[in-house]
Amino acid sequence: MNKLLLTTVLSVGLALPAIAAQVQPGETLAENQEYTYWLLDAIKSMDPQINTDVEGSGIMRSLFEGLYNEDQEGGLVPGVATSHELSDDKTVYTLHLRDNAKWSNGDPVTAADFVYSWKRLADPKTASEYAWYMELMQVKNAAKIIAGETPVDELGVKAVDDHTFEVTLEAPLPYFPKMLTHASTFPVSQKVIEASGDKWTEPGNLVGNGAYVLKEHVLGEKVVMERNPLYWDDEHTIITKATALTINDENAALTRYLAGELDRTQVPAGQYPRLKAEYPDEAISVPQSCSYIYMFNIDKEKGPKALQDVRVRKALSYAIDRDIIVNNILQGGQWPSYNWTHHATEGFKMPDIDYSHWTQDERNAKAKELLAEAGFGPDNPLKLTLNYNTSEAHKKIAIAVQQFWKGVGVDLTLNNMEWKVHTDKMQNQDFEVARYAWCGDYNEASTYLDLFTSYSGHNNGKFFSERYDELMKQSKTAEDPNPMYTEAEQILAEEMPMAPIYQYTEVNMIKPDMRGMSLSNLMQNWYLKDMYRVAN
Repeated sequence: MNKLLLTTVLSVGLALPAIAAQVQPGETLAENQEYTYWLLDAIKSMDPQINTDVEGSGIMRSLFEGLYNEDQEGGLVPGVATSHELSDDKTVYTLHLRDNAKWSNGDPVTAADFVYSWKRLADPKTASEYAWYMELMQVKNAAKIIAGETPVDELGVKAVDDHTFEVTLEAPLPYFPKMLTHASTFPVSQKVIEASGDKWTEPGNLVGNGAYVLKEHVLGEKVVMERNPLYWDDEHTIITKATALTINDENAALTRYLAGELDRTQVPAGQYPRLKAEYPDEAISVPQSCSYIYMFNIDKEKGPKALQDVRVRKALSYAIDRDIIVNNILQGGQWPSYNWTHHATEGFKMPDIDYSHWTQDERNAKAKELLAEAGFGPDNPLKLTLNYNTSEAHKKIAIAVQQFWKGVGVDLTLNNMEWKVHTDKMQNQDFEVARYAWCGDYNEASTYLDLFTSYSGHNNGKFFSERYDELMKQSKTAEDPNPMYTEAEQILAEEMPMAPIYQYTEVNMIKPDMRGMSLSNLMQNWYLKDMYRVAN
């Protein structure tokens, strides 16, 4: 779908047809319309305002629905909102909500539900790691509310009537509609939350407005969802039941896939070439908007003193042989990375980063030189600990980096832990170096670069740069923010608050009878309601 045309149509308030599962000419639906897929980690929360995980977001998009969804290529299509209008000064969005949207308990979904949910996200009492998203969207007074300086009722959101939701921004933000597909902006039912408290996300209690309802959730084991007959577009929804199985071992998951127990799983590191040769119709590798890094804890109180020295941080980054990681370990079409923002991000201009042009021998020599300048060497080796969450790929990369760093005189201890423990430690700055990855929330460079601002809810290493903050704030009102994004990337390369390692591809095994997987969407945001199985 033409994205520019779609944006124009939406901005003048014209309605668009809904995009649901589209069975193609010549396809015959299979009798079995159940879907079983793999999750690496347990889903920490079923609450849209609390969830922070990519895997959790996929489930949120099934149990809840936001104002807009994405089509197979990543273009905007109606969700609860059918259209919107923009004021002449481009700061007030008036969104028109469909009148047939319902909660899974039969209650109507109204503009008041979005007002409640957005205030809940921004409210410091909620303690959401994604509260900053309201600020990034430039919603009026969000920054002051998050800082505890202004009452939450002052947030720039308003229910004009049951089916008209008004949002006032601090300044024009051209990509604001794109941001409305993020799970943190999804509505939740105030009545249900007040009735069930912290238990409102449990099966039997959870009331959503998505195409599916939660039937079972065994933490760390499985999530089961079934079609919601009250969803406004249920007649075009095809998959009847979806089961997500948590399997921490990618090789075990692959074995279960090959045995017919899973319809989709991640390809273990290094196995894509073999699997592509053996199963050409099932092994896929497509670009995905995610970056894999090692984050440095440079918090002055909790971080190791050595990492306060930029020479040390640069040395650690230089010494990582990204080509070995991508070509020898992963082998799934990933890109060696020397920057933060995914290279395929719409409109992004890659900066000219000096060390990306060096040979690895040159990088290693410079790493040794910088470490020596910082006072580290054979008589005083730098000792660090790397935290990483359970995954065979993460383990292989960690072992490789341990050897890379040993080659320049760094003694690295590896510390493996479960995802929840890992993320909790990062949030509390209880780490020295940590494996981290970020997947874009929308297809625009700010989704990456905002993370390293001082006001970010995910700047776990506590990097701070006045110039960086200034650039990212200016970018919100710039006619063309891309030069600012390029300069911000240069600051990251100079200050090195993290070591970039690689940029993702989605490397999966998918059963050949599955359709509607959104593989052409750079964000790899999939919607269960768009999926179906065809007869073999």
